[in-house]
Amino acid sequence: MDIPVIELAHPMPGFPDDARFALVRLDEEGVLHSFRSLDSDGLQFVVVPPAPFYPDFAPEIGDDVVADLGIDPAAADDVLVLLVVRAGATLAETTVNLRAPLVVNPATRRACQVVLDDAALPLAAPLKR
Repeated sequence: MDIPVIELAHPMPGFPDDARFALVRLDEEGVLHSFRSLDSDGLQFVVVPPAPFYPDFAPEIGDDVVADLGIDPAAADDVLVLLVVRAGATLAETTVNLRAPLVVNPATRRACQVVLDDAALPLAAPLKR
C-alpha cells in the first residue's frame, strides 16, 4: 500500500522536526516499504508488516492512540501496523523492532510510533520467515 502523505500525531523519538511522511512500496509482494520523511531530505526508514515474519504479533494499542489517530473501532482491522527494520550486513543480521511499531490509520492518514509496555518484546528481533 502506498500512502502519499501521512501526518504523525507525535514525532518519532529522535526526529522532532519530521511530521510528514510518505509510505512507498519497495517490492512487488508489498512487504518492504519506505517510510520517507517529507520534511527532511534523506530521512527514511524501511518498514515491513509483521504478518510475514511474526504472524502472531498483535500489539495492544491504547485508547489514547486510538483517539490520536482517529481510529474507528469498527474499522480497526484496516489499521496498518509496521515494524521498523534495522538492516544488518546480511539478512541473518537484519532485525525489526517489535517494541515500537508504527501504527497507521489509512482512513485519516495519521500515524505514530507506539512504544509498547511489554518488556518481553525485543527492540531487535531477527527478521525471520
